[in-house]
Amino acid sequence: MISKAVLSEISDIVGLEHLITAEKTLADYATDATKLEFMPDAVAFPGNNQQVSQIFQIATEKGFPVVPRGAGSGMSGGSLPVKGGLVVGMNRFDHILTIDEDNLICKVEPGVITGHLQEAVEKVGLFYPPDPASLNISTLGGNVAECAGGLRAVKYGVTRDYVLGLTVVLPTGQIIKTGVETMKGVAGYDLTRLIIGSEGTLAVITAITLRLIPKPSARKTMIAFFQDVSSAVRTVSNIIRNKIIPTILEFMDKLCLECVREEMHLSFPAQAGAMLLIEVDGDDMLVELEAERVREVCDRGGALKFEAATDKEEAERLWDARRNISPSLYRLRPHKISEDIVVPRSRMAELVGYLAEMSQQFGLPVPAFGHAGDGNIHVNVMLDKNNAGELENAHVLVKALFGKVIQMGGTITGEHGIGITKAPYLEMEIPRAGLELMSRIKQAFDPVGILNPGKIFSVRNENE
Repeated sequence: MISKAVLSEISDIVGLEHLITAEKTLADYATDATKLEFMPDAVAFPGNNQQVSQIFQIATEKGFPVVPRGAGSGMSGGSLPVKGGLVVGMNRFDHILTIDEDNLICKVEPGVITGHLQEAVEKVGLFYPPDPASLNISTLGGNVAECAGGLRAVKYGVTRDYVLGLTVVLPTGQIIKTGVETMKGVAGYDLTRLIIGSEGTLAVITAITLRLIPKPSARKTMIAFFQDVSSAVRTVSNIIRNKIIPTILEFMDKLCLECVREEMHLSFPAQAGAMLLIEVDGDDMLVELEAERVREVCDRGGALKFEAATDKEEAERLWDARRNISPSLYRLRPHKISEDIVVPRSRMAELVGYLAEMSQQFGLPVPAFGHAGDGNIHVNVMLDKNNAGELENAHVLVKALFGKVIQMGGTITGEHGIGITKAPYLEMEIPRAGLELMSRIKQAFDPVGILNPGKIFSVRNENE
């Protein structure tokens, strides 16, 4: 519990209007997209580096936890105050500082919403490719902390591929800059890459330098339906084997299709067991050429139906099916456990077959959809958490799934992070020596252990 005297000190730093202590309002910062709840003692909204630094100095002296928070859209509990303490909301760090058209970079604060940056740079003919599904609410600071991926990762990569440098405040209160503002730079250890994906456990990000690219002049959206998952997955591999790297290559299994059809009255062949949503971009001639080659590959792969959008409105209609998957799944059960595993592209059909076996064994629907182009599949275990048997079966199924994914040469998380929800399973993927090394890195950054405790590592790791 943070004392009233300490809260008064924090109030003096950020201003009384930027400190929340009322329990009713604190509840808004006790949860995130996981729907788990942990109540903080207070929430502060600093407005500059110095205020963040002063807060850390007090926290180090008094020994209370500090938990950085962006939009709260995380899927693994990374911004939850699991040990109470002070949530530091980065809402006031919401400025696009510069857009440099000559050097193809921009500087932003961490509270800028991802979609807002994309709109701003596209107005001057530039492009920021990372596009997590939450881009209209998630912030760039959160994207960096989680190393967010998104639909365009198959062609353009993920957040870390666009971060050149950071300004951060360490848990000790020190303010440092990492990285560069150039395309090259190898001076010393790459602290920027270390902080990216560290889930707010090493430092608080207060400014970000991002790489931009020229905006593609055209794009084409297509949708194809297949009789089964194997045909769809083979087509994914064949598209890439034909030297076409789509901007987006999304997959949806039969269970997802049935839910979306109910939700949207989507028209597709009755015998369809899988769907691909495909998008290519580039200059106009290249886009038309690649779209036609994609159609040919889909036809050879046995597509039951292929449709290409002729304008932006039609493209949006095709996208509606993808956007509505997640909410439509609640037709199956009132709750879900959402995992974002990754396997080699060539083994996706094997994975989906395994999910069907697990679904039958445990009596739970397990729909799958996601980024087929890079093997990142969102597996959703649908359940009623009020049913003790279903809840137990769901957790057993998830652990079995992780074991299978690792055996296939994959990973238990492609973009959601570890946070608290996957911390119990991390040692299945990372050997003990690796976890111990990570723990020592954490201690070097955060010697007192005040920054976002309880995340990534198990309690046993943190205490060693």
